[in-house]
Amino acid sequence: MKKVVYVPLDDRPANLDDVILQGKAAGLQVLTPEASVIRNRMDDTGEIEGTEVVGTSGAVYGDPAGVRQFLQQHAAEADGFIISTDMLVYGGLIGSRRLRDDAGGDYPNYDPAVDGLLGTIAGLKRDYPDKPVFLLDTVMRLATTTMAEGLSIEVYNESRALTMKPRLSQTEFDAILSGYDLKPDGTPYEETVHLNKERYYNARRHKFKTNRRVLETLVRDAGIDFAAIGVDDASTQGVQANEIDWIEARIDEWLGGGGGQNPDRAVILPDADGLGHVLMARMAARLHADTSAPAKPVVAVRYFGRDGAEIVNPYEYMDVHQNILRHIDIAGGTYVGDGRSPLAPPVEAADTPFELELIALTGEDAIGEAVAHIEANRAAQIPTLVVDFTRGGSAGPVVTPVLLNSPATGSLLGYSAWNTAGNKIGMSLGMALSRFFFLRRETQERPLGLALDAHGSLLFKRFLKDYSYKSLEIGVIRTESRARTPYTNVTADQNMRIFNTPEDYDFLTQLLRTDMQTRTKELAAMPAFGIGTSSPACAIRRFGVPEGEAGPNSRDWRYAQYAAALLPETNPNFLWWRAFEITLNPEIDLERTSQGACE
Repeated sequence: MKKVVYVPLDDRPANLDDVILQGKAAGLQVLTPEASVIRNRMDDTGEIEGTEVVGTSGAVYGDPAGVRQFLQQHAAEADGFIISTDMLVYGGLIGSRRLRDDAGGDYPNYDPAVDGLLGTIAGLKRDYPDKPVFLLDTVMRLATTTMAEGLSIEVYNESRALTMKPRLSQTEFDAILSGYDLKPDGTPYEETVHLNKERYYNARRHKFKTNRRVLETLVRDAGIDFAAIGVDDASTQGVQANEIDWIEARIDEWLGGGGGQNPDRAVILPDADGLGHVLMARMAARLHADTSAPAKPVVAVRYFGRDGAEIVNPYEYMDVHQNILRHIDIAGGTYVGDGRSPLAPPVEAADTPFELELIALTGEDAIGEAVAHIEANRAAQIPTLVVDFTRGGSAGPVVTPVLLNSPATGSLLGYSAWNTAGNKIGMSLGMALSRFFFLRRETQERPLGLALDAHGSLLFKRFLKDYSYKSLEIGVIRTESRARTPYTNVTADQNMRIFNTPEDYDFLTQLLRTDMQTRTKELAAMPAFGIGTSSPACAIRRFGVPEGEAGPNSRDWRYAQYAAALLPETNPNFLWWRAFEITLNPEIDLERTSQGACE
């Protein structure tokens, strides 16, 4: 089994657990640093005055020195590397936006520690030139982090409101660094009440210098194979705009890109938590390279509802359709522009010019047509993935029950409805393409079986988390948390470790675990999985090898039936002490079956 050394953005499940499981579903062993090295947490201690919380403290960040040591220790055994520069340099995503008293020196000599840490990556490429090295870098988001080093929701709101306002257009690097506070007319913005603007701008300056260092020193000069640059928490205008334009110009100038992108060297787009997924797919493409198949599989996009070119997520700067295309570039695929009309009839497998189809749900009233199309794809054995855009940060309550009432849903290669549009795209597409690259190459039964249960578990988890928890159960938790807090000036479920008593925190944890057992059983019995029913649904176990062909054909499937679902009693937990994010690791077992049982 190929080994991938993976340094995640942080230790939230979206960036760690899910990517590890995705790798396993693609026949890859994912090696990550020890938990203590990448541990990130918000504040865990409150300063109390009467019935009010007047301050918080206790944030925890990752250990850059430990990350560097991990990379050096595992370099020889790795077949490839996926490295978050935020974790290596700053100890994680929230560490990369810590307010700073200064921005360091002038570029390029702004921070010797950064040079030393990033030099570790250059050293990997120098010592192992044939091993792929992929980087995950981020442009600093607009808002500060709530409840990290005492930053309140008032600071968050004020920082986001200020940084979304338009800035004076600048094209030179130093002018961007010095012009963060300038209105389009060149005058400074008004003073803030809660936010220390200069410390915030110092954080931006330091991070933007690191963005340049990554692109210039590592990708251009050291020959790092690829960089995915995510713009976390963005807007169509504001303090990031000059940074994004500058990075796009350098991708064109330094890396031979066009329009600010180069699918073979670097791509910048709105996302952060989905980038580990698409980079793992790109790694699967590299490590499972099949010389008998096209280098990049063609992905078609079909909308059921509004066209993605008409939709811009409130936390992004790029429309949904362009965001999908850029994610396809990162994941190692290419795009075909046909079939975007949701009312177009299903195409027979022999006539389709694509190898996978991404179904984008953008309108609740089109779910009937969408499911009919998914079922037609299933009958024609067309690999399919679904992204649900019908609700902001979770699975749509109208469309999801319809999806779950179809056995064809159990055969999806990818699905997500989690959080921003970019996150959803990255998670579903990464899941689908990494699995596709594996199935297109693998024919041995043992690795196929190990990967199958991982894929079934990940698909089940996406529905259990994105719908059963994020659309249904989270309301129960939030109501209980807010009703039980002893404090009058906080939203308790944003940090239950501080804003609820220890007894109530234990109560909420047990409530979560009890309720999610019930919701696991409910989901397992739905026709999409059919576990415990007389008609279990089926997943794709392998691509067959028709007589006379050299390798697996993605239009010739072999199947396995969903047999069992287990959610460990002690598994669901509030990893970051907030209702928004939980650990959730269901275990699905699938069993080989005859072709007739699934056709």
